Amino acid sequence: MIAKLAWRNTWFKPLSTILSVILLMSSVAIITVLILLQKQFEEQFSSNADDIDLVLGAQGSPLQLVLSSVYQMDAPTGNIDYAEAKTWMQNPFVKSAIPLAYGDNYLGFKILGTTPDYLAKFGGSVEKGKMFAETFEVVIGSEIAQKLQLKVGSTFYGSHGDAKEGEKHEEAAYKVVGIASKTGKVVDNLILSNIQSVWAMHETHDHEEDAHPHGEAAHIHIEGDEHHEEALMSEEGKEITAVLIKFRNKMGIVLWPRMIAQNTKMQAASPAIEINRLFTLFGIGLEALQYLAYGIMLISGISIFIALFNTLKERKYEFALLRIQGASRLQLLQAIVIESLVLCVIGFVFGTILGRVALVFISRSSDEEFKIAFNPLAFVWEKEGVLFLVTIFVGLLAAVIPAVKAYRLNISKTLSNA
Repeated sequence: MIAKLAWRNTWFKPLSTILSVILLMSSVAIITVLILLQKQFEEQFSSNADDIDLVLGAQGSPLQLVLSSVYQMDAPTGNIDYAEAKTWMQNPFVKSAIPLAYGDNYLGFKILGTTPDYLAKFGGSVEKGKMFAETFEVVIGSEIAQKLQLKVGSTFYGSHGDAKEGEKHEEAAYKVVGIASKTGKVVDNLILSNIQSVWAMHETHDHEEDAHPHGEAAHIHIEGDEHHEEALMSEEGKEITAVLIKFRNKMGIVLWPRMIAQNTKMQAASPAIEINRLFTLFGIGLEALQYLAYGIMLISGISIFIALFNTLKERKYEFALLRIQGASRLQLLQAIVIESLVLCVIGFVFGTILGRVALVFISRSSDEEFKIAFNPLAFVWEKEGVLFLVTIFVGLLAAVIPAVKAYRLNISKTLSNA
């Protein structure tokens, strides 16, 4: 009976109820989006930087170097001389060094020249086909295979630079020889080839423009864990974009940035330091939005309080009659509290749904722009549980004064005034 009364009272003034629910739903939706974004953003950034102590690259912004080389989210700071980088890659301090060479894209997906170690570093493997071995052979990420419907044996022409509309390199076609397994990391949205493919493509392009070759031919060897390649191409004057370095011990992380800066025209950036800086900046923005969302929740609490208070004023006579018919003071108090909690639960449920719908649209946009997708069906139980408790607390707080007034209702005075 009490639950029925509370539900009927909830919709006694539907416009007031809907306003309260919309305000509460909006605040819950904003906070839900922020919780999911922060959690998944930090997880993706942390997992992609695993086992990378330093990034060696051209001088410029260290954050830009890390974002472009580790997360493929920014333009590179420039190129570095391969021969010079190689001397540092072969240093005894270095446990592993993975060179990266950029230049082209296919329909917005970056073509990255590297070694087979790069795929292994992200815990990936070739699920279909084989690893690239010859010039212009590529292994594509699982997301690319799905989105562009490419298969083993497919061919395509790359476009110069990062833009989809860049000049097409129609002088040589890339051939898909393998499709990588799904890792949930940045490699899922990359097209991988050997470094010689990037050099050959741009050497051919430059040759057509300048009408002269670039240096004499020589053999170079690139070795991966289970891969050996021999390519007929000179290293002299060749450039790469960056090198991902893992040290044998942590001393290299401390010593190398200064050594590189003092002895070369390159820089060494630490992903851990730069990403912590990014998280700090990101966190300031999230904190400001959270304050805004909790402000809206406070307003929704005031709205619920006003709705309950007005309902009580307008239905005092009805409550007095209920008391005469046997309803206790406690039952009237419970009816007011339940009414407030019903509004809060409705607001929370629809707010979490709305937040996840919003995350779907955010994910589509970020996936198209930065190749980062978010899972709207994920739950952060700890933080969302706290959010639910805060929502219930707001409901209880809004119901305190109206509930106490209902509890203290003077039957005889109310009926005589009526």
